[in-house]
Amino acid sequence: MAQITKDWFVFNILDEIANQYGELTKLVLNTESMDNNEKQYWFDILPSMTDEQVDRLFDILETERKKLEELESKYQDEIKNLNEKHLIEWQEFQTKESREKIKKAEAADDDQASADDVLRMLDDL
Repeated sequence: MAQITKDWFVFNILDEIANQYGELTKLVLNTESMDNNEKQYWFDILPSMTDEQVDRLFDILETERKKLEELESKYQDEIKNLNEKHLIEWQEFQTKESREKIKKAEAADDDQASADDVLRMLDDL
């Protein structure tokens, strides 16, 4: 009997089942639609299941895996697009903020230059 630990849970699987249904074993272990007790239940009844039942279980879990991968891919693309959009918005905000700082600095320079001009004029008198 093989003991496989996944997410801190120890599954007991007959060696014949693990060898004969390696892919199905992986699918059962990695499915998110079952809790650990349900997974163990399937490992326990697998030896008494017909070939059609085993095939059906495999098809269900494989379809679930593929659909989840598609969703993951789709949402990764959407997250990437959102991140790019927000990055552009952030860069625009920083550019605007930088321009405002430059304008303030230029205005302060202009005020200082005007004060210097007035002082020069007074000195010339």
